[in-house]
Amino acid sequence: MGSKQDLVHVFLVTFPGQGHVNPLLRLGKLLASKGNLLVTFSATKATGKKMKDAGAPVSGDPVPVGDCGGMIRFEFFDDGVSDDNDDERHDFNTYMNKLENYGKKSVTEIINRHKRNGCPVSCLINNPFVSWVCDVAEELNIPCATLWVQSCACFSLYYHFYNSLVPFPTEQQPDIDVRIPNMPVLKSDEIPSFLHPSTPYKVFGSALLGQFKNLSKTYCVLIESFQELEDDLIRYMSKICHIRAVGPLFKNPLLETSLNIFGDLIKADECLEWLNSKETSSVVYISFGSIVLFSQEQVTELAYGLLNSGVSFLWVLRKGKMHDGSESGWLPEGFIEEAGERGKVVQWSPQAVVLRHTSVSCFVTHCGWNSTLEALSSGVPVVAFPYWGDQVTDAKYLVDEWKVGIRMSRGEAENRVVSRKEVEECLREASGGVKAAEMKKNVMKWKKAAEEAVAEGGSSDRNLQEFVDEVRKMALC
Repeated sequence: MGSKQDLVHVFLVTFPGQGHVNPLLRLGKLLASKGNLLVTFSATKATGKKMKDAGAPVSGDPVPVGDCGGMIRFEFFDDGVSDDNDDERHDFNTYMNKLENYGKKSVTEIINRHKRNGCPVSCLINNPFVSWVCDVAEELNIPCATLWVQSCACFSLYYHFYNSLVPFPTEQQPDIDVRIPNMPVLKSDEIPSFLHPSTPYKVFGSALLGQFKNLSKTYCVLIESFQELEDDLIRYMSKICHIRAVGPLFKNPLLETSLNIFGDLIKADECLEWLNSKETSSVVYISFGSIVLFSQEQVTELAYGLLNSGVSFLWVLRKGKMHDGSESGWLPEGFIEEAGERGKVVQWSPQAVVLRHTSVSCFVTHCGWNSTLEALSSGVPVVAFPYWGDQVTDAKYLVDEWKVGIRMSRGEAENRVVSRKEVEECLREASGGVKAAEMKKNVMKWKKAAEEAVAEGGSSDRNLQEFVDEVRKMALC
């Protein structure tokens, strides 16, 4: 094996969020496993600390990935906030500017140092919320690509919104439908909520739209989706800009033989032994991701809906501060005792492994894109409980287009608490109701399609290989 100076150097920069770190790290490992690439994965120093605390063996020294000579290493940059000051990081209105200002300077210094040390960067790759990486690439004359970690549908929505190509809801007309080629008609609460004029989180919409402002600075957009899932739309958007579907990344068989480095920022609790004790397709898995938290009233309704449904369940429930500064809800008194052996509550889980477990029957999810792809690719029907952002769009597709789920909520725009009766009815329906068999049949079709896409010679595998070949060619220019 050659030294790191002999390898084409690809530098990945991620936004410090769980849903961003995982897919970009998977991409990094896949790029390295394709051979002859040195991949540097870069995140904020605080993110690096969380990864280490969760048990990830992250190192600044290059380590081999796979059998083709590729390597991966880690390097963490300064975001201008002390490692333990998460309160400041949760104030996104001020943090996003600080992350950009400090990040630009820090990442530029790191890349220049590599060049001085004889290991120049040949390609920069960012994910959403850090579109300023494209500015760094332009200033340093380095080719730049982006990993879009949402659906192609959401990519198209943001693209059409940014370029004012079709009407979207406005303050004067907040309830109009959105019509985009090769997509279903979307109601106003089915577009990404950050694009709606009523959103209180305009900072997120601005951050994502920054990616489209910088789209001309990227030579390729890698999309965490697969051709067969969004075929017509991917073909349509490919005529507008250079996109390649390379997902579902977590399903790629190359990861099974690559280095065991994971991107969890929270150490997972043990739950697999408990799942092993349960019968096939008997457990409802409940998780709302790393960001979404609920009020005490909503948690209480979910808890009693679970108890009343009679199903076995694995519930990922975290404590923390919600976006309005209030404390999130927790389990009502006596819940654990009443649930007994048919229920288990953890603060974090190895989700991709859980969804593959034979005891899991369905997935109550916030419909984040990572969770959506993992459910589809694992053959698990869903109960859609979206909250904000792209989740409401993903829920639309899961329920109405791919027909692998039922809807429990329409997101924050509803501004209501979902009752225990609704929770109970949805869980019963998804676990063994009339629609359960049809949803299972549909989702198994998508599972097969996902496996074929990432298999050798599949659509996503070909797109990934073409991207690697492009990077190598650019490094020779």
